Amino acid sequence: MPPVNGAPASGLASLERIDRETVSGRVYRDLRELLISGEISPGEKLALRSVAAALGTSLMPVRDAVARLAAEQAVEVMPNRTVRVPVMTRGRFEELRTIRLMLEGHCTEVAAAYATPQDLTRIRELHADFTAEHDMDDPDAGRLIRLNKEFHFAVYKASRMPVALQMIEGLWLQIGPVLNFDLRTKSERLSRRVAVGHHTELLAALERRDGPAARKALSEDIVSAGDFILSRNVLPVT
Repeated sequence: MPPVNGAPASGLASLERIDRETVSGRVYRDLRELLISGEISPGEKLALRSVAAALGTSLMPVRDAVARLAAEQAVEVMPNRTVRVPVMTRGRFEELRTIRLMLEGHCTEVAAAYATPQDLTRIRELHADFTAEHDMDDPDAGRLIRLNKEFHFAVYKASRMPVALQMIEGLWLQIGPVLNFDLRTKSERLSRRVAVGHHTELLAALERRDGPAARKALSEDIVSAGDFILSRNVLPVT
């Protein structure tokens, strides 16, 4: 390709830009996954240099990723340039839960009709993995949280509603850090196997193609976990 406006053509420069975008995208996806999965706590501060060191990258793609997450209200940049996960208020949590019940409930009901045998196999496997980890003497909270997220999203993906799925990801991006408070703190809900029970009912409803029952099981799961979090008064009123 000939030079443009007298500037030398540089394939290397182009490759560097593509590489930076790729690394930035990977950092963004990794941080986003941690937030959606609830593996970063509300109010937790993120040291950009520590993130860069953990991922083996420079500060630039980390800053780019943080800027994208801040635009999605998933993190906030403080006046002193400190980055932290926003503190979830009680009112915002209740609002997000109401929206989740509508949107995730609808996707779950639709999934009962559209889930393929492969979808059901995947959901069944994730349920088995979640249950096995859950019932261990000393379950790994991080793994439980990830499996819970993967189970839910496997159900939502089975609805074949990509726009709704993207909206659900946005909701979890905001609510994820507080969503798994019971799993992270290993509360009494673990010993009572509350989440396992709801997941079991949800899977059974999907397998018999009972959309309303699947939606009911999902809603009870969301409401139960939310009520537990609200009862612990860990969320500020304002």
